[in-house]
Order: sequence, then structure tokens, then C-alpha cells
Amino acid sequence: MIYTKYNYLINNISQILEEGRKKAIQSVNSILIETYWNIGKHIVEYEQKGNEKADYGSNLLDKLSKDLKLKYKKGFSRRNILDMRRFYNIYPNRQTVPAKLSWSHYVELLSVEDNLARSFYEKQSINEKWSIRELKRQKNSLLFERIALNKDEQEVLNLSEKGQVIEKAEDLVKDPYILEFLKLHKNSKYTEKQIEQKIINNLQMFLLELGKGFTFVARQKRIVINNDNFYIDLLFYNIYLNCYIIIELKTGKFKHEDIGQMNFYLNYVKKELNQERDNAPIGILLCKEKYNVQAEFTTSGMSNKMFVSKYQLYLPTKEELEKEVNKIL
Repeated sequence: MIYTKYNYLINNISQILEEGRKKAIQSVNSILIETYWNIGKHIVEYEQKGNEKADYGSNLLDKLSKDLKLKYKKGFSRRNILDMRRFYNIYPNRQTVPAKLSWSHYVELLSVEDNLARSFYEKQSINEKWSIRELKRQKNSLLFERIALNKDEQEVLNLSEKGQVIEKAEDLVKDPYILEFLKLHKNSKYTEKQIEQKIINNLQMFLLELGKGFTFVARQKRIVINNDNFYIDLLFYNIYLNCYIIIELKTGKFKHEDIGQMNFYLNYVKKELNQERDNAPIGILLCKEKYNVQAEFTTSGMSNKMFVSKYQLYLPTKEELEKEVNKIL
């Protein structure tokens, strides 16, 4: 009895310590961000009074870096001082700077030139609690531009202001999906099983690429109909839409026959796996190549929700995606 009470005491103390440490880290982070913002503010105000224009090639930043390093040793490289100055220029209103992100997050966000994209990555970092690594990956894979391609102008603006809000099946889908983390050579040929195995080996990164609310259910989910076996490549569940997500991999170009197979799987899941609380399942065909018109004609009018998207084994060209988004805007 005494041992149980002692364990209870230890657990309570541990919980208090953990909560205290979290609050301390949050407090330090908030003070650090405010400090760097104020440093940037003073540099900009110094420039605006005509003392010196601190452009990238200016001697002011070099001199500041040298003198501050002599006095404070660390944290004042020329790059860091430039980031503080840019931080204030991009966020001139201190009240608009969320304290939920670390200084390292803001350093990553400062490198995003487009205001809409930067706002999106900021909101997503907060909503999804992205680590620095996750933010870098999503930024480098041009997540904002890829999601924006499937939206109209107002939806792109909403995306920037609120982040990605999952309300309907279309909100889940990207085109293309970027699988560069599989480290496969884009000019080599791979079987569906090889790509599937690579995805399983890198499941955490694949879930990050899929987006919000995905949980893994099964690989090669077996279906038995009249003693015939069929296998769903990858089965997920999305907690925001309360539905199963079927993903089928195709290493070639999209064919209209693929839709029949997907429709069969969707009907099976709807009838055999769905519980009362579950909504209708969604199917995503991941193909190496697709033609938008053919995919649209093939999926149009289907009662089941299914989408055809390309996958790429390498990062897309930023200029091409930005050009397409600018057309929308």
C-alpha cells in the first residue's frame, strides 16, 4: 500500500516537472522571439533615420556582427543579424507573431518569399505541430503550390489565412504527390511491390506527405470473394472525414480499367469494413503518368469518391508550380 502511494507521489512530481519544463521552454522561446524582433526593429529604425541602408552587402551588418560577437560571443553571426532584420520587416506588428513557433521555425519561414505561401506554412506548422524537419520537407516539396493547384482563387486565399482545412474529400488530395524521401532513381524502373515496400519502410514520411489525420490500417489488405483473393495495396483511415482511404499504386500511366478495380474495392470496404459512424470510403489512384482529361471523363458520374493523382520520385520545379498558382490568382 505504501509502495503504491509512493509511486503515486513520484508520478505526480514527474507530471509537475514535465509541465514546468514545457512552460519554461515556452517562456524562453517567447522571450527569445520578442528579443530578436526588437533587435530587428532597432536595426530598421536606425536605417530609416538615414544612418545607413543595411542591404545585404552593407558594412553595417558586418560591423554589428563583429561587435556583438566580441561582447556576447555566440548568436550574432552576420546571417543571424540579417534574419532578425528580415523578421521585423516581414512581421512589423509584434502582435501578429505567434509564440507557438520557435525561432528556428521563423528562420525557415523567412526564406519563403511569397506572402501567401509563408502564411500557409506558418498556420500549418502551428496546426500540425510540425518539427523543423517537417516544415523544411513540406516547404521544399512545395506543399502550398501543390494543394493550391486544385483550388480556385478564394480557396487559395483561405488556404493562406487558415492553413489546410479538411472538410470534404477534395481537401485531402494532392496532385502530384512527391515521394522523394523514398530515394528512388527517377529514371529507373520499379515494380509496384518495390515502391509499396519503400513506402512501408518510410511510413512516417509518407503519412506526412498524405497530410492531416491519416492513420495506417493495412498493407495488401486481402479480400476473398467466391474463393478468389484480391488485395488492396494500402489502406488508411482519416480521422477528420471519418472514412477509409484506399490507395492503389500504378507504376505506369493511368488506364480507365483501373477505375473498375478501385470501384470494386470501395464497394467492398463500404459494405464489409464500414461501421455505423464511418462515412463512404475514398479511393486515390497513384500513377506515374496520367492525362487529366481522360481521368476526368473516367471518374465523372461515379457514385464512389475516387481521384487520380500522379506521383513523382523527385522534387518538382518551383518555377513551374508557382506559374500555375499565379494563373489561379
